[in-house]
Amino acid sequence: MSKIHLALIAGGNSNEREISLDGGNQVYNALDPDKYSVTRYDPKTDLRRLSEDAEKIDMALIILHGAFGEDGTIQGMLDLLGIPYQGSGVLGSALAMNKVVSKQLYGMHGLPVTPDLVFTRRDPLQPEDCIRRLGLPVVVKPVYGGSSVGISIVRDASRFCDAFDCAFAHDDTVMVESYVDGVELTGGVIGNDRLQPLPIVEIVPAKEREFFDYEAKYTPGVTEEICPARIDDTIAQQAQTYAEIAHKALCCRGYSRTDMILKGRDIYVIETNTIPGMTPLSLFPLAAKTAGIPFSKLLDRLIELGLEQHRSKRRRDNS
Repeated sequence: MSKIHLALIAGGNSNEREISLDGGNQVYNALDPDKYSVTRYDPKTDLRRLSEDAEKIDMALIILHGAFGEDGTIQGMLDLLGIPYQGSGVLGSALAMNKVVSKQLYGMHGLPVTPDLVFTRRDPLQPEDCIRRLGLPVVVKPVYGGSSVGISIVRDASRFCDAFDCAFAHDDTVMVESYVDGVELTGGVIGNDRLQPLPIVEIVPAKEREFFDYEAKYTPGVTEEICPARIDDTIAQQAQTYAEIAHKALCCRGYSRTDMILKGRDIYVIETNTIPGMTPLSLFPLAAKTAGIPFSKLLDRLIELGLEQHRSKRRRDNS
């Protein structure tokens, strides 16, 4: 049996480049060399080479995060080149990347979300109005992006300007959300038409961290990640259901991971990741391992799903 020629795409130009490269290294080391012939591409330097090699590539594994990776950009290029890839296509990637649109879709599908306000650079900053409408504390975040980059928790009106400056450094549109003080959970799903929910992960940042921020995500020992989460079966099943609904609402494919907050017995959906992290500290591989899917087998499954989705799309296009 001939090997599958994989294009491993990692790096890129976003502020999450280093995390992407770390994930790409872990994926490369975990891929079965008896099954795959792997060529690595960094979109920062290798897009021309990727295009030139398209005819000999059987499948792409996208290990990119943030702009030009999770937003549908690279997916659109691969579609044009006729290269299958794992995960969501252009539509699902773009929807999930936009926190405003994704929350609107969550609400349309009955998922509970936190109240929010949205500002652009042209809008006057009025902290008093935000406090009147949302109370304190609030979360200030860029509408685009991931890994908690540019996010602040504002507990005092005097901190609004600094929080907005931080968020606007990463995007032209900023969301302000009511802060929910609860247990951070995340739920992964895997599959195309038939979804398999993975065990829920509980995230416990160190006491000195306000929330699961960039440092907490990627610094060893700063965060405790517990899987399965220390919640009862009813709550766990509800969280898994919410993860599946969010996946479908955003037109995701292949796999996704949805972040949630549990307060009392109420779960609030925060956001969905269409390319979950693939580093040694990542949550999706932990949930898959707990479900009995070791990392190398998880990659095999994602590749199978990507090829399956590509075949299905070709049948639709040719019908």
